[in-house]
Amino acid sequence: MSLVTDFFRQMDGAVGVVELVEKFKGQMNKSTIYRILDRLEDEGRVHSFLGGNGLKHYAKCHNCTSGHHSDIHPHFQCTSCGKVECVSCEIAIPELPNKRIQQVQLFLTGTCEGCSS
Repeated sequence: MSLVTDFFRQMDGAVGVVELVEKFKGQMNKSTIYRILDRLEDEGRVHSFLGGNGLKHYAKCHNCTSGHHSDIHPHFQCTSCGKVECVSCEIAIPELPNKRIQQVQLFLTGTCEGCSS
């Protein structure tokens, strides 16, 4: 678990599950990686979202707990270089009558600053 935890401590953006499996394939099997990611998410240390390819991506949490994820923000993927990152901006979640929202996902695509210039 410490390999995956250390990896997230050092990274700033988000990473796809396929990339994580590939990165750690010589050190642990796919099932172990998925179990570790589920545990880290349950502990409020990482959050997941669906990327443009429909696969899960993970990024480290900020100020989350095991009982509550407060990482409600958009994610952005550059269509040129493929980089995926959390976007630091607040979004207003609507109150819906007779409904309890448990998860929100907003995924944006376009070109990043490095690819736009």
